[in-house]
Amino acid sequence: MTFSGAAVFRLAMIGLLGGLVQLGFVSQLTIFGVPADLSPLLVSAAGFYAGSIAGSVFGFSLGVFVDVSLSMTLGVTSLVYTAVGYGAGRFRELRDPAHGLAPAAVGAAATAVALIGFALLQFLLGVEAPVSLLLLRQILLTIVLNTLLALPVFALVRRILLPFLPEDPRRRRRRAYTTGGLSPISRAR
Repeated sequence: MTFSGAAVFRLAMIGLLGGLVQLGFVSQLTIFGVPADLSPLLVSAAGFYAGSIAGSVFGFSLGVFVDVSLSMTLGVTSLVYTAVGYGAGRFRELRDPAHGLAPAAVGAAATAVALIGFALLQFLLGVEAPVSLLLLRQILLTIVLNTLLALPVFALVRRILLPFLPEDPRRRRRRAYTTGGLSPISRAR
């Protein structure tokens, strides 16, 4: 799928504003004793709705923004978010989930992959960090919290990207009824 300049601009604004909201506000609030992490949700939503290529580019860009903003090891977050965006996009391309709770499952999986991948890469790079049951508890609680936040985040990203998304067959059917198309009930048998 090719994107116009307006679609790329909207994705860039989602990444910039979402990253700023995450770094400036959401990371300061704790629920269940852990802060929410909107970044994997934004990346997976972009991949889920825009496709695997756009999701991986969005994930890489948001990862570089987060790494530079927090003065972290450059490339670690972008590598993890690239995989998250690509995986969410490929899931949508291969499965085309029609269930309304699919974004919650994709958000939970994206959060799990992001947190575990980030912890694994930090461990492999030799960053001194305590590995204990508290880390496992924090990862599990963040996954639960992000699963609860996935539906509103995915709905917001879908609403922003809606003019640039491929035609949804469910929308097409509804529009045919409202524009004078014949209803299946009124057709002659």
